[in-house]
Amino acid sequence: MSNRPTGRSTGRPGPGRARLALALAALLGGGVLTALPAQAAPAAADGLSVQYRTSAGGATADQTEPWLKVRNTGSSPVQLSQVKVRYYFKADSPSDTYRFACSWAVRGCSVVTGTFGTLGNPTATADRYLEIGFTQAAGTLAPGADTGDLQLRFHRANWQTLRQSDDYSFNGAQTSYANWNKVTAQLAGATVWGAAPEGNDPTDPTDPTDPTDPPGGGQSLFDDFDYSSHTDPAISAHGWNVRANSGGPGVPGATWDPSKVTFVSAGGNSVMNLETSTAGTGASTTHTEVLTRATKFRNGTYAARVKFSDAPKSGPDGDHLVQTFFTINDLKAPMADDYAEYDFEYLPNGGWGEPANILYTTSWETYNPEPWQAVNQHSEQRRSYAGWHDLVVTIDDSAITYYVDGQHFGTHDAQYLPERPMSINFNQWLIDLNGQTSTAPRAYDQQVDYVLHVKDQVLTPAQVAAKVAGYRNAGTGFVDEVPAT
Repeated sequence: MSNRPTGRSTGRPGPGRARLALALAALLGGGVLTALPAQAAPAAADGLSVQYRTSAGGATADQTEPWLKVRNTGSSPVQLSQVKVRYYFKADSPSDTYRFACSWAVRGCSVVTGTFGTLGNPTATADRYLEIGFTQAAGTLAPGADTGDLQLRFHRANWQTLRQSDDYSFNGAQTSYANWNKVTAQLAGATVWGAAPEGNDPTDPTDPTDPTDPPGGGQSLFDDFDYSSHTDPAISAHGWNVRANSGGPGVPGATWDPSKVTFVSAGGNSVMNLETSTAGTGASTTHTEVLTRATKFRNGTYAARVKFSDAPKSGPDGDHLVQTFFTINDLKAPMADDYAEYDFEYLPNGGWGEPANILYTTSWETYNPEPWQAVNQHSEQRRSYAGWHDLVVTIDDSAITYYVDGQHFGTHDAQYLPERPMSINFNQWLIDLNGQTSTAPRAYDQQVDYVLHVKDQVLTPAQVAAKVAGYRNAGTGFVDEVPAT
């Protein structure tokens, strides 16, 4: 798939008002998924084996890193969506919760799922397990073939050091792949590999419910933003691009600095932090943006928990700042009618002629950069939105509806519905340098706790909250089942 340019959210939403033109920048397209083969019959009872190694062999560690390969030792193809692998461990305290992540996988982390469960019969070395599964997009495993590397990891939700030397499935000395029968594998519900801790057959009724399939079969993207830094290879593996290329929107001469995208702990969760800074000149101004490489999202529900800031974390206040969560595709020509953009934009210090803080939601049909002409519909509230907020926008065949903290914020008309798929984006940038003329350095933060998209389903804010809680309770930090277009 070739790279396609796209507009960057933003500008003042009101039709007929002056606004900075949107600049074009390149997005890396996501790979197209191949057609799924017909359902394969389960292999013979001895049809799977599991190899294991670890890259974190100490008695204690920041995170456990079980790397796995699943091999088809039978004579028939295996549908990977019928395979479940369990890694057993002992929780560091009864109240601990854990977070799962896939760092890299030959078949792609987007087709790998991870959920946590509790054993019905705890032992001295195991009372929990991590269950690894595969989505239908993982396809089949031919006889004699293996999945290739599944570089997996999990950690305590509070990031405290964990002890793995007393975990049933752990072997710190196994630093190269070898068969390991202290993990189990199920095929179509039958255990075909390994031995569970005594008294804990994997088919017991405490099996976790897969939270990735909402009612009605909607396909979901969920990310808890549990990464180590902007260079964490899992970010790219999960389909995100941390922007580094030049261009608008915002202050001329500013740069987009990927190193200013960091990941910190807040309220027991890992959150993404976007920092924007300036010393009063274009050359000293840095903006931040994180966006999906794939433009594959259209109708359905979009949600994120975002922390807006009214004041800088350092330096003098007053800059015309924009803090955002939005979806967008590229403007192929001025006034092209297949353009689409749906924005949450918070201006803590005003801008675009506004004297003070204001939150916009805007649905775009199209625009002309020069001379400026806009076709859109927007809703607005003039007050402070500093702090954490749950942002939800739903798109069906009749309307676009926005919610903030569970309350209806605005509904926009069918003429603004998307004709083409879009990307999902977060950015923070300065409109201009007119709000604060000081040359003293200052920096602003915007934080993001999670993002969720459910394809072709309209969820209420309460259903969004329940779905996010389901992922977190199961220890699922990332899943992407939304097919490429």
